[in-house]
Amino acid sequence: MRIVVVGGVAGGMSCAARARRLDESAEIIVLERGAHVSFANCGLPYFVGGEITDEQKLLVQTPASLRAALALDVRTGSDVVAVDTDARQVTVRTADGESALSYDALVLSPGATALRPPLPGLDSPRVRTLRTVDDAVALRDRVHDGARRAVVLGAGFIGLEAAEALAGQGLEVTVVELAAHVLPPLETELASLVAQELGRLGIDVHAGVGAAAIEPGDDADTVVLTDGSRIPADLVVLSVGVRPDTAPFEAAGIVCERGAIVVDAHGRTSAPGVWAVGDATVSVDAVTGIRRPVALAGPANRAGRLVADDILRPGAARAVPRPIGTAIVRVGELAAALAGANRSSLDAAGIPYRTLHLHPNQHAGYFPGAAQIHLVVHVRTGDGLLLGAQAVGTEGVDKRIDVLATALRAGMTVTDLIDLDLAYAPPYGQAKDAVNLTGMVGENVLSGALALWYAEELDDLAGRALILDVRTAGEYATGAIPGSLHIPHTELRERLDEVRDAAAGRPVRVTCQSGVRSAIAHRVLTQAGFDSASLSGGMLTLRAWLGERQSDVLTAPSVLQDA
Repeated sequence: MRIVVVGGVAGGMSCAARARRLDESAEIIVLERGAHVSFANCGLPYFVGGEITDEQKLLVQTPASLRAALALDVRTGSDVVAVDTDARQVTVRTADGESALSYDALVLSPGATALRPPLPGLDSPRVRTLRTVDDAVALRDRVHDGARRAVVLGAGFIGLEAAEALAGQGLEVTVVELAAHVLPPLETELASLVAQELGRLGIDVHAGVGAAAIEPGDDADTVVLTDGSRIPADLVVLSVGVRPDTAPFEAAGIVCERGAIVVDAHGRTSAPGVWAVGDATVSVDAVTGIRRPVALAGPANRAGRLVADDILRPGAARAVPRPIGTAIVRVGELAAALAGANRSSLDAAGIPYRTLHLHPNQHAGYFPGAAQIHLVVHVRTGDGLLLGAQAVGTEGVDKRIDVLATALRAGMTVTDLIDLDLAYAPPYGQAKDAVNLTGMVGENVLSGALALWYAEELDDLAGRALILDVRTAGEYATGAIPGSLHIPHTELRERLDEVRDAAAGRPVRVTCQSGVRSAIAHRVLTQAGFDSASLSGGMLTLRAWLGERQSDVLTAPSVLQDA
């Protein structure tokens, strides 16, 4: 049995290692185009930033260590340029020329390659990507050679990690993102928090604008943006996305969609005896059913293991699960994480949903260091099935998203979260953990005990509803919705006649700082006969949704208005 694996790193090496553990007699050959077959690609930005100082630490395994431990025949510098699926052989190009290699089972794990848009000047030597160890070493060397100004094209996960790394090395960094905000998969109200943190780090952000050209110069390049801005750069990092690196396999007749290899539930391709894993394959989203590649290390590693099972234990192997896209990134002092679907993907799939916003502390409020986690959770209208979750905060984000990702995988509803028995002690959590609180809010929404209105509805409410602000006078004075009526929630029961007069038959839409007091006020109002709803996430979410516009939209009320 000869198993040939094309491509190492996550999916390929996971498959090869598992295959060896299952079959000591199999001949397992790994063909890797690059110089490194198993390296920490997720650690590359931290090497550029100096947190990882030793290049060798990035090399998880070497051909020699893999031969010694697992008897794998690992061949670096070996580029597979053609596949003959009928003859069951691949054509391999090396420094010595081309040769044919036969296989009994072929596993394709070619990964993805950086997108290179048709941008004038993109071939400048100052333009770099960050996908390999060599890329990381080249970027670090440019920094050490005196680069002072960097432009990062793309504000996705890798782009922001690269931007932070370069800023940490003392460079003036500008991030350019064509989408409306940084980290496009993140919801607007959370992405604005990340943008604020980038500003605190001294990183300049140009969102909603693209690069039009790169003009090479003797001492520096100039990045020209579509809005006419011109940014000088000693270094340009290209991080606008990736595409599946599948040209020779598609040319061999293996079925692909938009360049990604189509596989079944066990990783089998359209060609007999050929499997595929990782960034280069089409995945079916577990929540929306959308078909797309998922460029994440975790799913690729796990899929590689399951493909090995299917090759060597056919009929007994588990199916490769549909990914829910759990991911996390550090930006300065913040962590931003997500799992499952966001608004745009749910809208595209036509799935009806409700959104919950919460701002609970990561641990007991009385214990030193308490800080808020800003949570956004989407649940299916009707039954409350969990559809997606996102969070931003300084601590505790990873724990909550991992719990919610587990709940998503298990097909739990939002009310199931109420009863999760999570670890609690004052330094680590609360008796009602953020996840439990999400369940409680969700149950209130599903039962009708809590009606919500959302930040994006603000413009439509002008004149049609009374905005009632139930924060304290001090909070109200920091900025409020124009025309809102201010009554602290502790005084509301005694001042219902004022609300009735001001509403004049209109609906009442309540807000507070985070959504807790407005929910209490909502219950008072509905039981007094008002058409009421509580602002999801309160002013914290509204300010984050407005972002830079909040100073134009919110007003600082006078003392007379407060009274």
